[in-house]
Amino acid sequence: MLIKVKNYLSLVKFSHTIFAMPFAIIGYFLAYYKLPLNPDLSIFLKVILCMVFSRNAAMSFNRLVDKHFDKLNPRTKEREIPKGIITEKSALIFIILNSILFIATTYFINNLVFYLSPIALFVVLFYSYTKRFTMLSHLVLGLGLSLAPIGAYLSVTAKFELLPLLYSFLVLFWVAGFDIIYALQDEDFDKKHKLHSIPAAVGRKWSLFISFFLHFISGILVIAIGLLTAFNYWYWVGASLFIGLMLYQHHLVKPTDISKVNMAFATTNGLASIVFATFNIISILTV
Repeated sequence: MLIKVKNYLSLVKFSHTIFAMPFAIIGYFLAYYKLPLNPDLSIFLKVILCMVFSRNAAMSFNRLVDKHFDKLNPRTKEREIPKGIITEKSALIFIILNSILFIATTYFINNLVFYLSPIALFVVLFYSYTKRFTMLSHLVLGLGLSLAPIGAYLSVTAKFELLPLLYSFLVLFWVAGFDIIYALQDEDFDKKHKLHSIPAAVGRKWSLFISFFLHFISGILVIAIGLLTAFNYWYWVGASLFIGLMLYQHHLVKPTDISKVNMAFATTNGLASIVFATFNIISILTV
């Protein structure tokens, strides 16, 4: 039983939840910064469950529809579906189950997030097909993860506001930027198999420039959020560290050397997300 659980956690790269989950938690606390209400633990738990269910569905769907390419790619051929560790039927059941649980959980939050849940689910699932026809797939991935802060905010308030949308755009450009760096590993494979990505389209040098530009936009949004709010110095500590870590990954990966892609992608961005969320929440609670 534990082995099966471990296999499914590996299938969905559960550790990568670290990218979007902290921003969902920011969105939750941000709602109480805007509205002086007593925090509702039940909503918090439902937000966490929605994050887990939607991401499980999205990642397992990605693995299922990409099984042919994963089998051919030396980097991914050891994944669970190509290796037969998890069957296609089991993966499909897992996708359907998590999709149903995601929508069902939103039903118990509020009407707005329930009505929007199929759209959110479509976005995170649709990403898996985008490399077949557009090099902008990185932005679609960013869009999927950007739903975390606004989704959590809507779970509490049931209304749209500018501030959580700024956090969502921050996530969109940040994720798209580091996904371009991650995609450098598959530049040759994507070209050979006619898959679309920015590295396959423009090469390493321009890919890193585009990635840096997207992270520059994300950094501007970090600063804009601080200027538009009454957040205290704790926010600026987190903002400085987040921007610094975004810049650091561009120091790690160069056109002539992509050996540290995984460190830039997983370690640096995972740490950036946790640090930024921690100082954001401290600032919100102490403002």
